[in-house]
Amino acid sequence: MLYKVFIEPFVFMGEAPDLLIQTLWEGLVSGVLYALIALGFVLIFKASGVFNFAQGIMVVFAALILVGLYEKGVPAFLALILAALAMLVLAMVVERVVLRPLVNQPDIILFMATFGLTYFLIGFGELIFGGNPREMITEQLFLPQGTTEIAAFGGSIRLQHLDIAAAVIASIMIGLLAVFFSKTRIGRALRAVADSHKAALSVGISLNQIWVIVWFAAGIVALVAGIMWGARSGVSFSLQIIALKALPVLILGGFTSIPGAIIGGLIVGVGEKLGEFYWGPLVGGGVETWLAYVIALLFLLYRPQGLFGEKIIERI
Repeated sequence: MLYKVFIEPFVFMGEAPDLLIQTLWEGLVSGVLYALIALGFVLIFKASGVFNFAQGIMVVFAALILVGLYEKGVPAFLALILAALAMLVLAMVVERVVLRPLVNQPDIILFMATFGLTYFLIGFGELIFGGNPREMITEQLFLPQGTTEIAAFGGSIRLQHLDIAAAVIASIMIGLLAVFFSKTRIGRALRAVADSHKAALSVGISLNQIWVIVWFAAGIVALVAGIMWGARSGVSFSLQIIALKALPVLILGGFTSIPGAIIGGLIVGVGEKLGEFYWGPLVGGGVETWLAYVIALLFLLYRPQGLFGEKIIERI
């Protein structure tokens, strides 16, 4: 048994390096997309200091708006613009109805507010769009289709064009958000708001505007993630389960770190693909559904602040 767990999978890796590269590639693509979703959580957390439980359903909601508008006869790129504007409207409503009345309330109150927002969006989404799965409009958005096969290591590696596009688009979005946070005045204001609402207000920073901006940015991230994941696995409410894979990503990387979200996403994406392919047969499969949470649990036990998170020490 020890041989099958600790030695045999590595023997398979050495015997079929093309399969190993294929598995690593699929893991990297998933990891980049996990990191993109995790950035939506990081944006909200940096601005409010609370975990936004609604980010997962925002991914589904944004994708459903896009597909729903197209099904009503709206051209694809106009539907994309309208879906982005819908995320702006959602940001303004959340700020006015949910966040503004809860300024300076305990973090648990804000968390429960996002929890309630999640179930409101689920119910509202099912009312408007129904519960049936839909196909993402990949061709209409000119996302590439097809496969490229590369001969390597005595075998072949298949690269889905859609996966390549998803990795490139997600990487560009991650880079833009990193620059936005570190180099712009609004990014510095976001960090000030995260440190202290009262201090930010005292120096003239408008919490209302900052929250609208950050929720809109998180909505755009959700829209892009919804398009990419929807193109890979369809658009349905089950996508929010995939989106919640960002939680172990955040635990690994740290809730306040953009580089941490990237590294954490790659660790989770590659780890679950390797675990499913090489160790999955030992336990009957399904490793991909729970391995990320086991890794996150280990990090909570030994490094709860994550790889790049800030270690907070309270003195009494």
